[in-house]
Amino acid sequence: MIAVLSSVWTLLLGIVLIMLGNGMHFTLIGLRGGIEGFSAVELSIVTSGYFMGFLSGARVTPVMIRRVGHVRVFAALGSLMSAALIAFPLLTEPWAWTLLRLLVGFCMSGVYVAAESWLNAASTNQTRGKVLSAYMIAQTLGIIGAQGLLTLGDAGTSVLFIGASILVSVSFAPILLSVTPAPATDVARPMSLRALFKASPLGTVGIFLLGSVYATQSGMAAVFGTKIGMTASQIALFVALLFAGALVLQYPIGWLSDRMDRRRLIFSAAVLGTACCAAGWFTAGALGPMLAAAFFAGGVTTPLYALFLAYTNDSLPSEEMAAASGGLVFTFGLGAIAGPMVTGWAMQGFGPFAFWLVLGATFAAIAVYALYRMTQTTTLPADQTDSYLGILPTTSPVAVEAAGIWAAEQAVMERDDGPSV
Repeated sequence: MIAVLSSVWTLLLGIVLIMLGNGMHFTLIGLRGGIEGFSAVELSIVTSGYFMGFLSGARVTPVMIRRVGHVRVFAALGSLMSAALIAFPLLTEPWAWTLLRLLVGFCMSGVYVAAESWLNAASTNQTRGKVLSAYMIAQTLGIIGAQGLLTLGDAGTSVLFIGASILVSVSFAPILLSVTPAPATDVARPMSLRALFKASPLGTVGIFLLGSVYATQSGMAAVFGTKIGMTASQIALFVALLFAGALVLQYPIGWLSDRMDRRRLIFSAAVLGTACCAAGWFTAGALGPMLAAAFFAGGVTTPLYALFLAYTNDSLPSEEMAAASGGLVFTFGLGAIAGPMVTGWAMQGFGPFAFWLVLGATFAAIAVYALYRMTQTTTLPADQTDSYLGILPTTSPVAVEAAGIWAAEQAVMERDDGPSV
């Protein structure tokens, strides 16, 4: 593992720094928006703007890279993102923040495409799984670490926004000064939603609903915390635990995924998420129980994303996996755009604790649909499914496609040689 990481550590360092800056800005939006008096609906639209930009960037960036190259696109997007982060405290209007969030989302999507292309090119079939896993850990640690940095300044000033901008700017130095020659970037055209639904109804519906869950957790958690009167440090801890749970639960859920019917595991994880959200609702603001609910509710979200990807690939021939991966990323993005808006309207109409109600209802919908699909079809035996690889919802189609290829190859090797440890 050390030998593998030695070849990509600069890329991973850059990703950690990027995620520190981006993670700070995600929570800062809720904190500063509350200070400026933005309503829950206004902040939900601002939140959705990021995912609109992210979705468009995933398709446009590969075209830009083919025209002018990785380095120019990478540097240009980084500069735009850094400038946008500084502009937030200068333009404290909901419409301006929505546009800035759209720009940041577009830039982040492009950064992911470029970075993941480099990582993929630096990997071999034997090391791809380890490199992707290290990449996911780097992203998660960056997001969690960002919440700690928020306690070092006042969200009512420009300091934290400037700090996030500096981190993003600095992150490009280790990447651009050390990368190998830029690889070709070719993202497969996404499978149509109709074809995707026909191939995997549960994968399509489930990942749409999960997009809503993830965007609500990552974008509206700070808004919820602000509305119920949590301090900045408490909000930072609350958001950090939403992501920290994934680090703990990813491995056990992945281990189970390769040994049981994935539909049952999806159902069980969704039920756990529903129960945790119900607990969050009933805590009525008690900090300790609410933090525990956040840990487990957030902890099942990321593994569910990887489960839906793996389950969908199980029912597809290898030549269709790349297109299906693009379709799933697009479907997830649609859910991510809708989720914060629904949550914002619910919080505006029924109070801040509707945050938990919307999350719980969405998890429950995933569980019910998974249960329904189990009554409609059979599934492959566990020893005939592709291997599970934990992958984050924040990645671009490049990493999703690479993970799918690795999972299929690994599954074939294990069937030929016996399970690996």
